[in-house]
Amino acid sequence: MSPKQVLAICGSVREHSANKDLLSAIRLLYPGIIALQLYEGLETLPHFNPDLLPDHIPAAALDFIDRIKTTDAIIISTPEYAMGLPGVLKDAMDWTVAAAAFSGKPVMAITASTSGTKAHASLLGVLEVLEAIMTPDTQLLIPFIKTKVNKEGQITDPATLQQVKTGVQALLQLIA
Repeated sequence: MSPKQVLAICGSVREHSANKDLLSAIRLLYPGIIALQLYEGLETLPHFNPDLLPDHIPAAALDFIDRIKTTDAIIISTPEYAMGLPGVLKDAMDWTVAAAAFSGKPVMAITASTSGTKAHASLLGVLEVLEAIMTPDTQLLIPFIKTKVNKEGQITDPATLQQVKTGVQALLQLIA
């Protein structure tokens, strides 16, 4: 059986992000089972502008939409900024609305921050509108992430590790 193609979207564009470290940890946990590819273009996407729909969507946004449509599943891991989603992540998701790119797509939604409760509620709300497929097990809120994952891509907190493993297993069931 070939690995499932999973697109990982990090809501932080920081070079050294705990959310990127978490996505790396997930990649290391499932070699040969999932082929996790980190989307690297989030910071190059233009601000969402509905006046450009449907005929003048920028090439970077079209590429993002295509990547979502052609993958088996998506894992989003984001911090919370100012009690909400990072603007760059929200803009990216807004570009996908008209194309219904998330519709019917299995998604694991992770908010990993100091607290994250407001951003997590926002992320889940946006994904619901986008018609992403999720279960309670694929919706992870991980507070104090910097104390639970290291730069080597290892989840150091046993409870968080179990939560992530349960979430990935649930995502794999959604793909099947």
